[in-house]
Amino acid sequence: MTDRSSDDEPPGAGGDDPAAAGKTSQCRPASTDVDRDWGTAMGTGTDSSVACTWDNGSCEGTPLCPPRCPRFTDREGHPMLVRPSEPADFDALVEMYEDLDGHSRAMGLPPATTPKLEAWLSRLLDTGWNLIALDGDRVVGHVAVIPAESADPEFVIFVHQDYQNRGVGSELVKQLIAHAGDRAHDELTLSVSSGNRRAITVYQNVGFDVVERQVTELAMALDLQQPIVEQVQQPPAARN
Repeated sequence: MTDRSSDDEPPGAGGDDPAAAGKTSQCRPASTDVDRDWGTAMGTGTDSSVACTWDNGSCEGTPLCPPRCPRFTDREGHPMLVRPSEPADFDALVEMYEDLDGHSRAMGLPPATTPKLEAWLSRLLDTGWNLIALDGDRVVGHVAVIPAESADPEFVIFVHQDYQNRGVGSELVKQLIAHAGDRAHDELTLSVSSGNRRAITVYQNVGFDVVERQVTELAMALDLQQPIVEQVQQPPAARN
């Protein structure tokens, strides 16, 4: 799969800002169903008053928390959220991808026409598992992992140009690894343009290895037995 996160912040550096203490945040209530009622529980649905207030910089987590805290602060100090996608997010995903500029597209993706884009997204949502980055109700980033049941699935990741170079892509990679480890995959794989040095550096910094080189792209893989999985799953209070 392809990458176009355009994010030069190596995972593990920043992303979760304890300085955001006192700001309104959203946390997941205790539940063993990872996807059930996420939007309502997180306060990101139609009723934003559902959100709870907490300082995620000092949060120690619970056994029922998702694989990684969904709350993070971007480089500009802006509070954002990463959560599993839901059927109701489809139109917002289409809107994000239709608004991507040419520099944010890579290797023929996303498809250029709306019908092909919708078919591509439907395949990703139907056959894989997906995470989205949210600024309020706006979808600004997306990572899809397919096939969902594969031991070594591929993934694709895109971040809207307005949110590139703000740590959003790095946080999506951390969330990706945390959730993949929780799903018992053996490894993650992707293809990335050989000219996208920033993205390649991001992946190498979290343990991705180049497994194949072609003229215009690289194939990379991450063994999910590496310590990075436990590192990105740590609650915010344990990360520094």
